[in-house]
Amino acid sequence: MTAKNNEYDSKRAKALKWGYLFAGVAFIVFVVFLGRIFYLQHNNVDDIEKNFISNNYREAKLKAARGNLFAADGSILATTVMRYDIYVDFKTIKDTTYTNKIGSLTDSLSKMFGKSRAYYRKMFDEQKNKNNQYFSLVRGLDFDQYDRIKKFPIFSKEDKKTGKFKKNRCLIIERNYKRELATAQIGSGTIGMDNEIGKSGLEGAFSKYLSGTDGTRYEQRVNSSQWKPIDYWKVKEPIDGKDVYTTIDLRIQDIAHSALEKQLIHFEADHGSVLVMETETGKIRAMVNLRKEGQDDDVKYVDAYNYSLKDATEPGSTFKTVSLLAAMDDGFIDESTTVNVGNGKWRYFDLAMSDSHVKGNGIYDISDVLAESSNVGASKLITKYYGNDPQVFIKHFKKWKLFDKMQIELPGIAAPSIVTPENKKWSKGALASLAYGYSSRFSILQLTTFYNGIANKGKMVKPLFIEKIVNDGKIEYQAEPEVLVDKMASTEAIELMTKMLTKTVEKGTAKSIYTPNIKLAGKTGTARFEYWKSSGKYQAAFAGFFPADNPKYTCYVMINQPNTSIGYSGAKVAAPIFKEIAGKVFLKTPLNIEKEMLANKKVDLRKMMQPNVKVEVKSGVLPNLKGLMGKNVIPQLENQGYRVDYKGVGKIRNQFPEEGSVIHKNQRIYLELQN
Repeated sequence: MTAKNNEYDSKRAKALKWGYLFAGVAFIVFVVFLGRIFYLQHNNVDDIEKNFISNNYREAKLKAARGNLFAADGSILATTVMRYDIYVDFKTIKDTTYTNKIGSLTDSLSKMFGKSRAYYRKMFDEQKNKNNQYFSLVRGLDFDQYDRIKKFPIFSKEDKKTGKFKKNRCLIIERNYKRELATAQIGSGTIGMDNEIGKSGLEGAFSKYLSGTDGTRYEQRVNSSQWKPIDYWKVKEPIDGKDVYTTIDLRIQDIAHSALEKQLIHFEADHGSVLVMETETGKIRAMVNLRKEGQDDDVKYVDAYNYSLKDATEPGSTFKTVSLLAAMDDGFIDESTTVNVGNGKWRYFDLAMSDSHVKGNGIYDISDVLAESSNVGASKLITKYYGNDPQVFIKHFKKWKLFDKMQIELPGIAAPSIVTPENKKWSKGALASLAYGYSSRFSILQLTTFYNGIANKGKMVKPLFIEKIVNDGKIEYQAEPEVLVDKMASTEAIELMTKMLTKTVEKGTAKSIYTPNIKLAGKTGTARFEYWKSSGKYQAAFAGFFPADNPKYTCYVMINQPNTSIGYSGAKVAAPIFKEIAGKVFLKTPLNIEKEMLANKKVDLRKMMQPNVKVEVKSGVLPNLKGLMGKNVIPQLENQGYRVDYKGVGKIRNQFPEEGSVIHKNQRIYLELQN
């Protein structure tokens, strides 16, 4: 009995012990629970949630799609293309679903990507066994590929009511954006970039409009080093960038690029630039910069640096237009002014100067000084009237904004510099030097703007690079011409200067580019730099506008370091580019053909409009397309492998390249159709 009692007491004590232990644990849990309630009541729940989120989730950026960059006519210069990276979360796939559908999935993947079903089955089984939550399946898909893969078995769920497929949570999509240039061959440097390397060109200039506003989403921790995006919780959608329409005219850009490249190759030059500005508005219709890369037989010219904006150089004789206009505006010189240049050699204090040639007996009227590009003539006139007070001369430069760094959207514009009496470099001869284009440095854009002011009857307008900004199809901003100087000089001075620039082409240093078909006005320039060396280098230039009697465009051409054994003067090296651009931009556009030309039968419109049902590019030679129906021509060209840009509907009114041009398969054809 006693033994039984002892055994009972032992069991009872043991039971009580475990009971007390359980009660103790329960009490502790209860206390912790009460403490937790107390803690939550007296602490910020947001802080607790934030602490939890910071350990298990993190906020990540959702990149906004960059807006499109367009040419003035709506042709795309740069666009954003979306690419899709596909990841798989195997942990969310049910075992039964995986077993039943893995065969169909591997079959679909095999057909899409060309690898065997066994390859995908082995890979998927391995990742399923690991329960990999963020397995990278494929990267860089376009939209059609992404749209196809998201409907594959396992990756999608079918809505039995609608029959539509809905993406399964096991499929994780990473969207990436890639910037692509549509016209890299005729202006990659002009279009520029905005990326981790830096900002440049039009892309950099208008980035604040193109960039958009990034959104956010959360990523969930998978392991110590891996996070996966989740697109069903706290997603803030990005706001895509706006579309920017630039002032660039692709047709003029192409013409300028081709003309400059051809001349650079011929003269084996180091680099060159062309700017074409619309006279009335100041809109930059073409901006081409090419520099030599490579050596020997592997030389090519690339658009890699914007010389027209970023470099300030001595303008040489193109600056005589500036100095003589100042004297005209002050009334010191007019049509009756003459100057004796003697034998073309003259010294003014410490500066010796000479002319490359002397016409006749050396007695020049004012138009001869410009037409013959006389250093002596320009210097004698300027020092005669401003020698005692150079500041009177210099005040014109201030009026014409030549001391000011241009305020434009594009980054990196060079600041001008002019040697003045306050400058340490000033000497007695500096005024004479300044008169014919030395002792000063300007960007090509600044000089183009000055010449454009003369073409625009004395009204100097700011260079424009932007036409409009469009947001969701609505015009948010429309650019308007901005006047920098309302009246550069008297009407008489502007008219006289225009006549002198026209004479320079007809009878002066640029007479080699004279054509009876269109009036050209302009000034040659040949500047020597590193002139302290025996083997000095040259920069050839031509600045002008066309047609001279009713200017539509201003153009500045610069070629740096041509091979002097072939040629180095502005007349020989730069002026032909100006002529080619003027001819192709103006004369070969039917809308601009003057009535007198038609009357003289210089252009046969009937031949231009002659129909041709079948279009065939034989041996790469483009036939005449004008007058044909666009809807018939465009498919034929595209079927032959050519890229076609067009605007309007109906018959083809204009084409570029012109009839008879040799074109290659990656070259774009521009067609203008009747509206």
